[in-house]
Amino acid sequence: MSTTAPHPRDSRALWALAGLGAGLAGLAVSYAAALALTVRQSPVVAVAEAVIRLTPGKLAEWAIQTLGHWDKPVLVTTILGLLVVLFLVAGLLTRRAWLLGLAVFAGLSVLGLAAVLTRPGATAWDVLPLAAGFGTWLIALNLLTEPLRRLREHATGSPSSPLEPGGPGFGEERRTFLLRAGVLGAVAIGSGVLGRFLGRGRRHVEQTRNLLRLDGVTRPRVPAEARIGLDGVSSWQTPADEFYLIHTAIAIPTLDPDDWQLRIHGLVEREIVLTYQDLMDRQITEAWITLNCVSNPVGGSLIGNAWWSGVRLADILALAAPLEGADCVLQTSDDGWSCSTPLAALTDPGRDAMLALAMNGKALPLEHGFPVRTIVPGLYGYVSACKWVVEMEVTRFADVSAYWTERGWSEQGPVKLASRIDVPRSGTEVAAGQVEVGGVAWRQHVGVEAVEVALDGGAWQPARLAGVPTDDTWVQWAATLEVSPGDHLLRVRAKEKGGDWQTSVQRDVVPDGATGLHEIDFTAT
Repeated sequence: MSTTAPHPRDSRALWALAGLGAGLAGLAVSYAAALALTVRQSPVVAVAEAVIRLTPGKLAEWAIQTLGHWDKPVLVTTILGLLVVLFLVAGLLTRRAWLLGLAVFAGLSVLGLAAVLTRPGATAWDVLPLAAGFGTWLIALNLLTEPLRRLREHATGSPSSPLEPGGPGFGEERRTFLLRAGVLGAVAIGSGVLGRFLGRGRRHVEQTRNLLRLDGVTRPRVPAEARIGLDGVSSWQTPADEFYLIHTAIAIPTLDPDDWQLRIHGLVEREIVLTYQDLMDRQITEAWITLNCVSNPVGGSLIGNAWWSGVRLADILALAAPLEGADCVLQTSDDGWSCSTPLAALTDPGRDAMLALAMNGKALPLEHGFPVRTIVPGLYGYVSACKWVVEMEVTRFADVSAYWTERGWSEQGPVKLASRIDVPRSGTEVAAGQVEVGGVAWRQHVGVEAVEVALDGGAWQPARLAGVPTDDTWVQWAATLEVSPGDHLLRVRAKEKGGDWQTSVQRDVVPDGATGLHEIDFTAT
């Protein structure tokens, strides 16, 4: 007498695992295919960057302020977590009907296709990794669920090929499932390993960067007078690996200098296309320039000062000859990010706006825009600092919108006057008596004339300023205060050259930068 009652051989867990195995194998193959075809975006990356493009401004700002550099890893991890859940669901649905599981994978493919094709500059070539992944999903799902389907047919009493309960047929089907699962797992792992091998495109670009000889680029020499001489104050020159990073790219563009081009078009007399060698053949401009992000809160760390080397944009744009009426340049990055920059700032003869090739005496790091990025002193990066720049359209503000301006930020982004306390750190203890305090202040392209500090709401007291070579950098400051034992509150404010003192009115970073005075608390013992 045969038994037809359900048994672990029809376990839902195995069906769920079949969906997960098929899904992970498809992801691994699409990743390897993207690297093999030198497509920058795998489907997961394409979806992640599509999410970033569609994220409302306030939510994007919350992510930057809350997660900092972890915003992109958290986004990718969340997407991968959702995919794992959907893969498990696809396996369970396949238990009911193969077409239901197929529908889940087809829906994910359509979502990935939309993300890939809506990326600026997308081509049919970019779809191939997605097609490879979808094909793997279909094959893997069929391979893993076929033995489970045969087991289920017997468990429900309607076997297409009868199996005796507990007989060799059951063991054979389960071994088939486990063997196929193991093979697909090996495929997934092998694809990941192969992907890293095929990722030599990035390694090639890194090697090219390391071997570049940049004639005309010099090593930075920090002016002695730029240092205030107080331990704990931010280094006047920020090392490249400590410089803040804000961008929307999930996968960093890896552009070979030999392949890089910049197209300048729009409201110009002559459209021009520049190569990396074209820039190298021109005169190199070098300058100390401080950059800070519009998302930097009062007293924040999204700021740094570096020695930038490149070609002046005023000279480059003169070759294209902008037409009368043009007032902005829409810059576009290789990853599709865009910013609209005032034309007047780029053509200002007194401003070192440049196509930067080097940072602190070396070719730009990949993460900071290699091979070419834009630097414009005195403007927040969201309207000026285009990493991996590949296109500039001379146009009018009235006719275009850019990534951040579409999300609620203002069109014009001049850097605001600001100051910060570095010493002592908030919440620390110091010895009572003569206490040295210090920090940095900035108002790029305008300059800082004075800095004052106030202890516990008392009178403002002047601070000493270090010397700076230009008005485009931050300035270190220090002061000596008589501090009694107890808890204290210290505030700082700066005055711009020929202008007003820093405002105490507190405003959010949106739409054009935070305002308010930085203050810290400390205890004297």
